[in-house]
Amino acid sequence: MTLHVDIVSAEQSLYSGTAESVSVPGEMGELGVYPRHTPLLTRLRPGTVRIKLPDEAEEELIYVNGGILEIQPFVVTILSDTAIRGADLDEAKALEAKRAAEDAMKDRSSAMDYARAQAELAEAMAQLAAIQKLRKKHG
Repeated sequence: MTLHVDIVSAEQSLYSGTAESVSVPGEMGELGVYPRHTPLLTRLRPGTVRIKLPDEAEEELIYVNGGILEIQPFVVTILSDTAIRGADLDEAKALEAKRAAEDAMKDRSSAMDYARAQAELAEAMAQLAAIQKLRKKHG
């Protein structure tokens, strides 16, 4: 039994196909979605979406910077401002973003700047975690 998964960013459709299951970084924690899941609508936090493809050992990894998740019994839809395939993540760029966010948090001039820096730091850390998962997967 499978479900249909669509992952769409503002720029492009990153994945549209069948899956045995999907793991998603929900706002309140990791969500595992299987066919016949109860309908649900929730926000996502930055992190890695893991798609278990039918009859394959490898999972498809896609980084999302947040967004919206809609679950229907046999359909999962993820809408995100930014989504990047795991293989396309740039570690050097993520490390630089992490350093810049940490510096901005130290030299904050307002609460808004600090909140923005926190959000950028969370995104950079989620990208780095996705890169580490990808490295473990490929040895």
